[in-house]
Amino acid sequence: MNNQELLCCYFDKWVETYKVGAIREVTMKKYSLSSQWLRRLAPNLKLCEVTRLSYQNLLNNYAMYHERTTTMDFHHHIKAAILDAVDEGLIDRDPTRRAIIKGKAPRPKKSKFLNQFELQSLIGHLNLKEEINWDWLILLIAKTGVRFSEALGLTPADFDFPRQSISINKTWNYKEGGGFQPTKNFSSVRKVSLDWMTAIQFSQLIKDLPENQPIFVKPGQKIYNSTPNGVLARHCKALGITEISIHGLRHTHASLLLFAGVSIASVSRRLGHSSMTTTQNTYLHVIQELENQDTDIVMRCLSNLQ
Repeated sequence: MNNQELLCCYFDKWVETYKVGAIREVTMKKYSLSSQWLRRLAPNLKLCEVTRLSYQNLLNNYAMYHERTTTMDFHHHIKAAILDAVDEGLIDRDPTRRAIIKGKAPRPKKSKFLNQFELQSLIGHLNLKEEINWDWLILLIAKTGVRFSEALGLTPADFDFPRQSISINKTWNYKEGGGFQPTKNFSSVRKVSLDWMTAIQFSQLIKDLPENQPIFVKPGQKIYNSTPNGVLARHCKALGITEISIHGLRHTHASLLLFAGVSIASVSRRLGHSSMTTTQNTYLHVIQELENQDTDIVMRCLSNLQ
């Protein structure tokens, strides 16, 4: 390698060397997108020409088409490769230092979760037949907060009805045609408790199913998350409540637990987050609202100390 090499070529070689086979396919696709945009925005930029100014211009041009959070992801991808180029002596100094991250104004965000009344209405509206259907998956995710891929990966062997829990130890690779695969991270391997009603319902529902076959996936069936998302959307529309996605059920579950006073640490473990920081960042709006309520309680307590 030499410093006359194109940045986009160096980045592709860097991804091939350090990322292929080491990260999940869904993450790999994000690096591929970064590569495509790098070639589009700076096809002729050489390593020796990467300065703070040229790098900032690259980010600025990317930000014209993307929101700030997406620009930050692009920055992290390219920066990681550039820092290795600096270590190899191909670039004199770190051109990514003090980079300014810009981006288009974010689109109005739809509500990601239901309130307790809306969730109760949804559960009451589900068509819970004697055989497995998507409504049962909606109920399970709402009651446990597991990820969609984790729910798809559940088999009858993962249910421990005497202890009222399910074991999350694998996922279903629905994005790439099916098959079991590892969980998102080490922290995602966990046991999630079930309420007694859900435990009773599922004990009857899956009692005659094969022990090690996924309960929500039929043999040879290709799964698209758009299917259960459509089922959930129709329920929400019929009830006149906030329309959310299947992943929004996970947010709903976590938000209701936090509002009920469950600790962030316990919610983080239940969701299988890699750290409490992830939970705090994801549910910052809920935490801030709870802090405001705590402040009111503190002030009332102090005002009584007379």
